[in-house]
Amino acid sequence: MSTNVAKLVVMLEMQNAMNTKVHESWFDQGFDWYRAIWVECAEMLDHYGWKWWKKQTPDTEQVILELVDIFHFGLSLRIDGKTSFADIAAHLNTELDAPVQGEDFKVTLEKLAGVAVTEKRFDAQAFAGCMAQIGMSFDDLYRGYVGKNTLNFFRQDFGYKDGTYIKVWDGKEDNEHLVEVVKSLDTSASDFATQVYEGLKSRYPA
Repeated sequence: MSTNVAKLVVMLEMQNAMNTKVHESWFDQGFDWYRAIWVECAEMLDHYGWKWWKKQTPDTEQVILELVDIFHFGLSLRIDGKTSFADIAAHLNTELDAPVQGEDFKVTLEKLAGVAVTEKRFDAQAFAGCMAQIGMSFDDLYRGYVGKNTLNFFRQDFGYKDGTYIKVWDGKEDNEHLVEVVKSLDTSASDFATQVYEGLKSRYPA
């Protein structure tokens, strides 16, 4: 198993765990993951910039965060409760290694959104095309995905649902703390997600 396939397996396991936290039989509920993808695409386009009547500069950092969110939904669409994560990861890796691109990022993003709307599926090749055109590597995706997924778990564990969670610590939002924690760690570590969680926990106000 290649390194990237192994990391995709990790992400699939984490996505399944997060979705199960929401509903234990989540893949039988018919959640509209495809709709979440095209809505995120629309939001991302605003961060990238598309209005010809005024000056706009792409917010690359925010676009990358939105792509990470879309990957959460894409993984959810691929998990069916039957196919092994290893098999799903292998197929995904093949698709991510063959990016499909339009003439620019906006056109590629519209292909990703269009397939989600018309075919209700995750177009991993168009997703990979978006990554390439924004200068996002697979490691960027993995780092961002594991970080955001772990933060979501952390929030749930520390009172996000009942309203007791503290989102701003020491003058910074939890997302900012997350970025600092992730940057200090080795993404190739087998317990990377655990280290991210413990890093957040060590900073969180008792």
